[in-house]
Amino acid sequence: MTAALAKTARSYEAWKISPADSNRLALIFDPAADGSNFIACVEIFDHGGKTPPNMHQVGQDFFFILKGEGRATCNGRTVDVASGDALLLKPGTEHALENTGPGRLYCLTMMVPDDGFSKLIRSGVRCDLDDEDLAVLGRVHG
Repeated sequence: MTAALAKTARSYEAWKISPADSNRLALIFDPAADGSNFIACVEIFDHGGKTPPNMHQVGQDFFFILKGEGRATCNGRTVDVASGDALLLKPGTEHALENTGPGRLYCLTMMVPDDGFSKLIRSGVRCDLDDEDLAVLGRVHG
């Protein structure tokens, strides 16, 4: 692995964990592509999109809301989240995130260590980022 890696939004690979999912994950860095021991991605939730309740045994999960509004439920406690809010979840914390706003919800997500999350994402279906996604994630203004 080189000492530094740089990417642009147009180079991110986007995936759906399941073909039926409305949520997409734009991989920024992960073990499979970059040899990192963590994963960084942007989760993109369409209106009404949500994750199923889940937990990670080893990885700490970090969420930073880039754009939009949502609701996070962590071990039965629910909090509203919006642009600029952050969540840090310790291993073993059951959690779910849903988009409650009128538009898309964009969330920078990191898990350290990866704890198999990138393998789960890459076992899904490749998809594309659209112009709205690229405008939020990249240098494109629209």
